[in-house]
Amino acid sequence: MKIGKITGHVNATTKDPKLVGFKTLIADILDGEGNILSNATVVVDTCGAGVGDTVLIATGSAARIPISVTGAPVDASIVAIVEKIYNFNEKDNKEKEKQNG
Repeated sequence: MKIGKITGHVNATTKDPKLVGFKTLIADILDGEGNILSNATVVVDTCGAGVGDTVLIATGSAARIPISVTGAPVDASIVAIVEKIYNFNEKDNKEKEKQNG
């Protein structure tokens, strides 16, 4: 899975029938620190996400599982809306040690 930030949406009135009823959004892929790794990935929304939300994105064949439509042409789907990311990297640990004395 990947972490993403929703930056927009895609309107498609004519699309594969297996995608009817699903919203398509644009997401930037992020690293664990919130830095953009890649821009403008189109994802299918299965969770009700919106612009500004941080989300978990399943890719590849796993992206089709939440859609439950056999043969749907999907390679990235939102599987969760993220409230908070706890990133325990070395930099964070050093800052906490300084604060705690």
